[in-house]
Amino acid sequence: MSTDYTARTSTQILAGHSAPFPSLDASALFAGCPEVIGTPFSYAREEEVYGEGEEAEFVYKVVSGAVRTHKVLSDGRRQITGFRLPGDLFGFEQGKIHRHSAEALTDTKVLIFKRRQVERAATDRAEFACQLWDMATNDLRHAQDHMLLLGRRSAAERVASFLIDVDARLGGTGTFALPMTRRDIADFLGLTIETVSRTLSQLEEDGALQRVGGRQVSLRRARLHRMIED
Repeated sequence: MSTDYTARTSTQILAGHSAPFPSLDASALFAGCPEVIGTPFSYAREEEVYGEGEEAEFVYKVVSGAVRTHKVLSDGRRQITGFRLPGDLFGFEQGKIHRHSAEALTDTKVLIFKRRQVERAATDRAEFACQLWDMATNDLRHAQDHMLLLGRRSAAERVASFLIDVDARLGGTGTFALPMTRRDIADFLGLTIETVSRTLSQLEEDGALQRVGGRQVSLRRARLHRMIED
């Protein structure tokens, strides 16, 4: 992302250049912290939210759509490090710069918070700090689960685990539209796109899922769970 783009985006954020939300309460970071108000902002499909190495000035909460975070390895390969779905908070960094890049997977709406405002609220309010801690530990758990997935699971187990996780994060109905492409899934699971395609087809043949055009899937969760547990 260019310096001019970063400056322009920051100016728009601070000026509230975006579609309004229904109320201030809907723009709060947490329901119990109405003083931490975010600015609504929209990103088009494939638009960059921030780039690796840029200053971590803002924190983001997904309202609708989806975001992927990734790193480009020294050999040019892309490793997707996570998918951020509605309700997820992202953009927090240990240091002052972003270690990964973030891009919108689809047309996406977010709330953008000044990092220093969030840090100040966490310092002043124990309840707010605890909520942030819960989110951080949940992210750590996901990272640990992902390492286990990459290191010890077959391709079928990786894809099955991934589908179960996305389903749970999108409401747990068993039927949903995947916001990411098969290439995105491959780069997240450490597989080739061909392997992901074959695995999805095999899961469908085995009756573990049904695809209804495009990216819409309907899971047979009991069968997927048995595959992982076995």
